[in-house]
Amino acid sequence: MVAGAPPADSRERVGQWMRQIQDEICQGLTAADGAGQFREDAWERPEGGGGRSRVITNGGVFEQGGVNFSEVWGTQLPPSILTQRPEAAGHGFYATGTSMVLHPKSPYIPTVHLNYRYFEAGPVWWFGGGIDLTPYYPFVEDVVHFHQTLKDACDRHNSHYYDTFKLWCDEYFFLKHRNETRGVGGIFFDYQDGTNELYRGPDAQGPAAQHSKQVGVPAQRNWEELFGFVQDCGRAFLPAYVPIVERRQSQEYGDRERNFQLYRRGRYVEFNLVYDRGTIFGLQTNGRTESILMSLPPLVRWEYGYQPDPNTREASLYEIFLKPQDWLNAPPQVPGLA
Repeated sequence: MVAGAPPADSRERVGQWMRQIQDEICQGLTAADGAGQFREDAWERPEGGGGRSRVITNGGVFEQGGVNFSEVWGTQLPPSILTQRPEAAGHGFYATGTSMVLHPKSPYIPTVHLNYRYFEAGPVWWFGGGIDLTPYYPFVEDVVHFHQTLKDACDRHNSHYYDTFKLWCDEYFFLKHRNETRGVGGIFFDYQDGTNELYRGPDAQGPAAQHSKQVGVPAQRNWEELFGFVQDCGRAFLPAYVPIVERRQSQEYGDRERNFQLYRRGRYVEFNLVYDRGTIFGLQTNGRTESILMSLPPLVRWEYGYQPDPNTREASLYEIFLKPQDWLNAPPQVPGLA
């Protein structure tokens, strides 16, 4: 094995782990839901590969959610990859990942998204992914718990991971046409192959890039180290999210909260159809459309020119929670609201 190259059994090991984390997450969510069960659809991709789509609907907690595993290979690289890494041209590719989106019934339980993935094509390989939280009626203590759990996982591998990947998450999950973040963030990273700076995104002048420049190029990280990091990130999901579900699932809500939740779900649709690279990659590689669009909520509403009333919890979402915050060192003070 040459320096910097993945091990000979890289594809088998990552593929097996992606299946395993899908199993673990589904088991944990089934227990947290208390009523619903995941239904599995196994599928095959004619060009090579396939996956397992698992969907839960009308559960005790989750109105709809999916936890997907996919593993695809082929000779035709998608344009989205060639744009980023032209040196992959001419090589067959392998890509695997586990992705998840949950849309709870209660407006007090946040939507959550997770995706961890691995890509290999000739000399090119990398790990990517992340997790982010999209609340409708957020609580600072929930957001702090979520971020602290992710930071703990990151810190076991590199003390600069959380700060850099948190800023990258704020940048990536941003709706430019709305000038707002999708939610309260989490972590996001891509193109991690153990070389160069941690930030490998498009905005060379943004906060994530500036922070990454200050950190400099970390000591060389090999394939095994990055694989271990991704594994710890994946296993941080249940302890980061399930306690929030347990705290909020019994809170009563009415039509006002439900209507606002459905309106804000529209932002999720807008992001996934306009910006999300995983959606674009899946469609460009002739993935299974039902699985790719599993992330969309079951019910959603749009309203022309909506503006929240001043001094309300709806207004606080826009004014505080949809702006990047330092959740761990300087969490915002949220006043009592109507």
